[in-house]
Amino acid sequence: MKIKSVAFWCKDIEVTRDFYINYFNATSNAKYTNPITGFQSYNLIFDNDVRVELMSKSTVLPRLGKAEHDYIGIARLSFLVGSDEAVDSLIEQLRGDGYHIASHPRRSVDGFYQGSVIDPDGTRIEIVA
Repeated sequence: MKIKSVAFWCKDIEVTRDFYINYFNATSNAKYTNPITGFQSYNLIFDNDVRVELMSKSTVLPRLGKAEHDYIGIARLSFLVGSDEAVDSLIEQLRGDGYHIASHPRRSVDGFYQGSVIDPDGTRIEIVA
């Protein structure tokens, strides 16, 4: 059994779409819009056919509190980038572009080298070697 996709509600799906395309090499389909409900979405495709749907609708409630707090639901999305240097490089690029670094690169207790950033909608994104 495989997970087919994961979906996120977004404040601005254009900003979030650009984030994943620019930093994580996603490709995107054309935007779907339902003119009756106001629902909009993009489907992003990552390496190995992993898919994330970005969704937007004016009636969705915003996340309360700070992005670094924990919330019920998906805790993080992880990307394997291949090397310690690639983790460092991407974290520095994201920091330089003004994104909030939730955890600086380090060796975790389970042996992985990783750091994390908060995406435009408050989701923790883990970058792993």
